[in-house]
Amino acid sequence: MIVEATFSATMILGGQIKGTSTRLLPIYREGNFVEASDDTPLFQIGAMQYGRPILVRAFDLEMSFEDAVKLLMVSFDSTIKANLSVNLPLNLHVYTADSLKHGKMTRIEKNDPYFNVISMVWGDMLKRAFNSLPPL
Repeated sequence: MIVEATFSATMILGGQIKGTSTRLLPIYREGNFVEASDDTPLFQIGAMQYGRPILVRAFDLEMSFEDAVKLLMVSFDSTIKANLSVNLPLNLHVYTADSLKHGKMTRIEKNDPYFNVISMVWGDMLKRAFNSLPPL
């Protein structure tokens, strides 16, 4: 009997070999990947067309790391709202370049208080922004 298995996970692989620069690669379930670089600074696991516009419009190179993570949460929330195949949990691992050590790891589940506040406030602010636009 032949048993076929399916692999449906997508992940981001990142790391550093001593003496080289850090590398970050999203690996898709089909097995292909794109390396993050100056040419491809914005990528997102899942359906990137949903959360990417938020990153393009709001990201600033002068943004603090904490604000960049907050922006990623907003982007991920928007992707979740628009695509039923994308959902939590979200695993976040912060690695400091040249440390060659595991960094801080966080798992964001459906009941995560911070993520839920981000989602609620973001939704409310979008409605307010829309309502403040001039009429057609």
